Amino acid sequence: MSESVLYDRDGHRNILLEDYGHGLAVQANQHLVIHGDEGMILDPGGHKVYTQALGATGKLLGKSTLRHIFLSHQDPDIVAAVNGWLMTTDADAWCSELWVRFVPHFGVDRLVADRLKPIADEGMYLPLGDAEMVVLPAHFLHSCGNFHLYDPVSKILYTGDLGASLGVSYVEVPDFDAHLPFMEGFHRRYMASNRALRAWADMVRELDVAMIAPQHGALFRGEAMVQRFLDWISHLECGVDVMGHSYRVPPRRG
Repeated sequence: MSESVLYDRDGHRNILLEDYGHGLAVQANQHLVIHGDEGMILDPGGHKVYTQALGATGKLLGKSTLRHIFLSHQDPDIVAAVNGWLMTTDADAWCSELWVRFVPHFGVDRLVADRLKPIADEGMYLPLGDAEMVVLPAHFLHSCGNFHLYDPVSKILYTGDLGASLGVSYVEVPDFDAHLPFMEGFHRRYMASNRALRAWADMVRELDVAMIAPQHGALFRGEAMVQRFLDWISHLECGVDVMGHSYRVPPRRG
């Protein structure tokens, strides 16, 4: 695991903890946002990265305190190790109200269960020091209870599985067209529908976004890259758009 500083100005830092590990588990990024004396970890991951991610977070926080654990949705690469984070820090963990009763199946101890907090469907604002992080609805992209996080200070939009790419070795997308093969198949299969993508893109166009940072693979830096991504997903057919034919009784084989 290595660290890349995405933003560092006036006591506000955004740090990417890259996990380009090999093996059966899908590659996943963790992100840390620190403002003044408070920090938050985004989608902290499963058990295989827990020790490294927790150690790196503690080192980077220094004298600051971890206040929030943000869980974009319920997948194991996001929440599987949340009990460890709750047991070793005083932070609150935030997830969709749809998943508050499901996440404990990963082993949330009753002693920390009250710090697993619900996010209503419309999203919310989370205080971080004297700043605010914006929790944005991203439902059905791909989870039915799904949220993204916008940081108005750094202008970074953290998008979970949306924008994910698989099999790349670079941290930032250098060429959008050349990058498409690494994310197109994933998005066509994992995202629910073009209608959901267009609604999300329309919402994001109201924000000042300098970078899109997904949970898997490379990030999109700069206005041109952000706009290319928004334009691409606005026209992408995916999910039920392309798989409606699959709802049929399977044929017998052999």
